[in-house]
Amino acid sequence: MNKMYRVGIIGSTGRGDYGHGLDTCWLDVPQATIVGVADENPTGLSEAAARLKVTATYADYRRMLDEVKPDIVAIGPRWIDRHAEMAVESLRRGIHVYMEKPLCRTLEEADEIIRAGEMTHARLALAHTTRYSPKLARVRELIESGAIGEIFEIRGRGKEDSRGGGEDFWVLGSHVLNLVLSLCGPAEWCFATIQENGKSISAASVKEGNEGIGPLAGDDVRATYGFAGSVSATFQSKRGSAGNPSRFGVQIFGSKGIIELGTGYLPTAKLLVDSSWSPGRSGSVWRDISSDGLEKPEPLATAQGSAGNVAVIHDLIDSIEENREPLCSARDGRATIEMILAAFESARLGAPVRFPAKIVGNPLRQLA
Repeated sequence: MNKMYRVGIIGSTGRGDYGHGLDTCWLDVPQATIVGVADENPTGLSEAAARLKVTATYADYRRMLDEVKPDIVAIGPRWIDRHAEMAVESLRRGIHVYMEKPLCRTLEEADEIIRAGEMTHARLALAHTTRYSPKLARVRELIESGAIGEIFEIRGRGKEDSRGGGEDFWVLGSHVLNLVLSLCGPAEWCFATIQENGKSISAASVKEGNEGIGPLAGDDVRATYGFAGSVSATFQSKRGSAGNPSRFGVQIFGSKGIIELGTGYLPTAKLLVDSSWSPGRSGSVWRDISSDGLEKPEPLATAQGSAGNVAVIHDLIDSIEENREPLCSARDGRATIEMILAAFESARLGAPVRFPAKIVGNPLRQLA
């Protein structure tokens, strides 16, 4: 189909702004026309209008939704405390949504978003751009071909900078866990320890997190997840322990070798065929994976910075026209935050948590 889609943009200058380019990426989508922008900050609104070449500007995003009546709205703020509200207001109006990750703060908020979409058959896609990477497709092909044998475990880490620990878990660990879910399917259980200054977190550890996360604790997160077929996955993040280059991403360990995969639309991807997992012992070498395959030149090396967002948008438009869920939907976003919340619940209880997790709100609010 050649339908043109009318797009509204929601930003929040000073509170997550317009996310990672969720505003300007629409200028690179031939099927889209930006028809309005909303931002409560007058200066940010004026700058966005100039940047996006749009004249219809609003301080209240609801007014924009009602007056401009876009087909799709981009919810850009990185702060997640209003994600559920903005998504529900849009979906209830039958407006499709492209939203910055993570989805929201609690399972109750996630369920409200999902119900709103079901009521009007409006779609929501999340900006987990690694899910749309052609390199991820090549990684799947290598795994399915048996290149690294039977999968044993996946290890993921955050950036482990000044945000290391609980904040890293929410902000960047959501990328890692969403990727793990796409490779392993739904988790069956979680066991986690979360510490602050070398001691298990307590009520005294809890503070209000940055970026609208809500209650937050821990400078050292160690979460383990179990999946069908005895596959396990871990996520770890320790504040002030960043690697150079960064360790952010996943390593997939199999009986015959390892695949490393970073995050983003064109992440670093490498294959090590080595059952010892130790090039120092075996003399094996890491081999590059491009979007065209193993040890092939990268055909997308000159892709523009908006390529990841544009890939998500094209899939969102296809999902609308094909009457299907986007590749990374609200349900995927819910499963991701369920894994995060389950780790905090496990740390609170000192025991494993099974999925589906029966978690009300943020577990840290119940920490004695």
